[in-house]
Amino acid sequence: MRLAGFIRTDIEEILKQWDDFALTIRIGQTWDKSGARDHAREMLLVIAKDLDCTQTDREQCDKSKGLEAGQTKETPAESHGLSREQAGFGINDVISEFRALRASVISLWTKANPTIEDGEVEDLIRFNEAIDQAVSESMLSYADKKEMQTRLFETILSVSPDQLYILDLDCRFMFVNKATGYLYGMRADEIVGKTYSDLNFPFAADVQQHLREVVKTKKIFHGEFAHAFAPGPLRTFEYILAPVVGENGKVESIVVISRDISERKAAEEESWHDANFDLLTGLPNRRLFNNRLEHDVKHAQRTGQPVGLLFIDLDNFKEVNDSLGHSAGDALLQQAAARINSCVRSTDTVARLGGDEFTVILTEFNEASQLGVVAKKIVDVLEKPFQIDESIARVSGSVGVTCFPQDADSPENLVRNADHAMYIAKRSGRNQVRFFTPQIKQ
Repeated sequence: MRLAGFIRTDIEEILKQWDDFALTIRIGQTWDKSGARDHAREMLLVIAKDLDCTQTDREQCDKSKGLEAGQTKETPAESHGLSREQAGFGINDVISEFRALRASVISLWTKANPTIEDGEVEDLIRFNEAIDQAVSESMLSYADKKEMQTRLFETILSVSPDQLYILDLDCRFMFVNKATGYLYGMRADEIVGKTYSDLNFPFAADVQQHLREVVKTKKIFHGEFAHAFAPGPLRTFEYILAPVVGENGKVESIVVISRDISERKAAEEESWHDANFDLLTGLPNRRLFNNRLEHDVKHAQRTGQPVGLLFIDLDNFKEVNDSLGHSAGDALLQQAAARINSCVRSTDTVARLGGDEFTVILTEFNEASQLGVVAKKIVDVLEKPFQIDESIARVSGSVGVTCFPQDADSPENLVRNADHAMYIAKRSGRNQVRFFTPQIKQ
C-alpha cells in the first residue's frame, strides 16, 4: 500500500501510538491532548495529500531544507507550534512530538508492508521531508510567539512603576527594571551581580532569609520592609518573592516585585486612629478602651497580676457647658483629659467613653491601696480651676474604683462595678473616691 493511502486508512492507530508517547512527556501527562490530536491529524492528512501529488526537483530541495513556498494561511504545523507554546511545552518536547509522529507512521507502515517497492521508497523520502517541513513551520511559529512575549514582557518590565527584578540562588541581581534603578539611585549595570548586603541595605538579612525559604519550599512569600532610600524619607514597601521552577522541578531563580505602600499604610493608620481615638481629646475611645481592658484581663488571668479600673465623672460640667458655651466645654474636657493623663504612667490607659466620662486602666501594682493614691491625685487635679479663655471654670471629679479579680470575673462586670462605685461617690457629696464593695452592688 502506498504511504498516502496507509496514513488515511490507519490514522487512528497512528494517533493512538502517538498518544502513548505523549504520556512520557512531563507536561503531556496533565495536558488535554484532544487539541494535539486535531493538529496531528490535520498534519498527516496534509502530508498524505502532498504525497499524492508530483513534485519538482526544486520543491524537493526546498522541503529537504524545511522550506516551502506558496503558503498563504496558517498551516496545521504552525497551529501546532502556537498551541504548544501556550500550553508551556519546551522546545525539546515539541521536537520530540514530531519524532514520535515520524516513528509511529514509519514503524506501522513498514510492519504492514515488509517489502517496500521503489515508488514506496520515494514516498518514505517525501514523508520525511514533509515532517521536516512541519517541524520548521511549527518551530518558527513557536519562536515567533516566544519572541513576541519576550518583547511584551520587556516593555511591561521597563515601564512598570513597581520595582521588578530577578535574583539568582545566591541572592544576586540578574535583572532590574528602570523603576528599581531609579529607586536605588544607580544604573542597572551597577546593580546586576550584587546582593542586598553588597548594597548595604539594613533589611538584607531578613529578605535573604525569606529567599532561602522560597527556594526550599517553592512557595510565594509576601513581606514588608521600611527604608529611606537616599535621598528621601522613610518609606514602607511590600514585596513578593516568587520562585521560578525549571523543568527538573528545581528553583532556578526568584522574581521579586516591590511596591511603595507608604501612602496606603498612612491612610490605614489614620483610619484606624479615627476609629479608636476620641477626636476631641486624643484619648482612646470606648472601642479601644474595651479592647485594652479585655486584653489586660486576659493577661491577668494568665499571670495572676491584678487589673485596676477607675471610672471618672466630672461634677458640675453641665453647668459650665450651659453657662460658657459648648466651645468652652470642649476646651475644659481637653484640659481635664490632660490632667488625668498626667496622674498615671505611660503603661496605663486613660480613655474617654463619651460626654464627661473618663476611665483609667491600671496594671502592674501590688496593693489595691495604690489605686486609691492614683484616684486621689486625679480628684485633686480636677478640683483646681480651669482657665477657659478669659473665664475661670470650676468642676470636680467623682471616682469609682474596682479591681480584678477580687471584685469581678469579666471586663463587663469590672466596668459595671466601677460605674456603681462612681455613682456612690456622687451621691455621697461628689469630689471624692469610692471603692467598689459587695454592699454597693446590693
